[in-house]
Amino acid sequence: MKISALPRTLCALVGLVFLLSPVHAETVDKDKLTIAFTGDMPGTGYQDGKMIGYDGEILQRVADALKLQVKPALMEWSGTIASVQTKRVDVMAGTMGWTEQRSKIMTLSDPIHYFKNGIMQSTKTNWSTLKDLEGKKVGTITGFSFIPELRKINGLQLSQYDTSDAAVRDMLAGRIDAVIGDPPVVQYAISRNPQWSLRFNAFTDTNPDFPLLTGLGQVVFGLNKDNPELAASVNTEIAKLWEKCDIKKIGARYGLVQDVWYVPEGKNLRAGVDRPVGWQLPSCK
Repeated sequence: MKISALPRTLCALVGLVFLLSPVHAETVDKDKLTIAFTGDMPGTGYQDGKMIGYDGEILQRVADALKLQVKPALMEWSGTIASVQTKRVDVMAGTMGWTEQRSKIMTLSDPIHYFKNGIMQSTKTNWSTLKDLEGKKVGTITGFSFIPELRKINGLQLSQYDTSDAAVRDMLAGRIDAVIGDPPVVQYAISRNPQWSLRFNAFTDTNPDFPLLTGLGQVVFGLNKDNPELAASVNTEIAKLWEKCDIKKIGARYGLVQDVWYVPEGKNLRAGVDRPVGWQLPSCK
């Protein structure tokens, strides 16, 4: 029987059921979630057909919830954002920090953890301020959001690398004095390589002229703006992890055990930008 032949009240009920049915997000490849990632642990990796790492485990949960198979797209950091914008992938991961500029070109997920930037250096030094970097040779990764701020530091000589490994190798060889990289990646690498004799100090400055270097960082995923359904699905799974503090259990597997990763201490820069004015940052103690 055609719907048009049904009684009017039943037609209305059918329409209501249709509206309340879950909207399935479209993906680049049917039945797959294509993920751009760098392979830098503890953020992202791919092993035995599944995403691993802190970011990776969360996206694996998203894929499982949507009944999608993960399709890995390993690439250098400099290519990840472009791959989202051109719809070659569905989502990018890799300890990406939220910035207002990125929120204009991609849909950025709710935070999966927080961080403070800092200085990877020899144990022979103990630098923790922007002033400590004046006149120093410093390495960072191509495409990082805080590069313009690094260039403002007096006398700082900046070298850019495609990977964290390349930057660390140059520091160990004495070609640069310090590396400003992803805090989770840096701490993970140091903890597993004590023979390097390196340390990581978070910046102690709180300088409004250097908000990306010294402010509260939020690690997020990036998605194409034309796919709000997928972004909503990602945020739904992230909210579940925060609600039960499972987000912290995942982090513990990768050495992210301190409250600094899960308790937002600092200004919420997203409220009124890509979130409503009254939007609150999730927290788990």
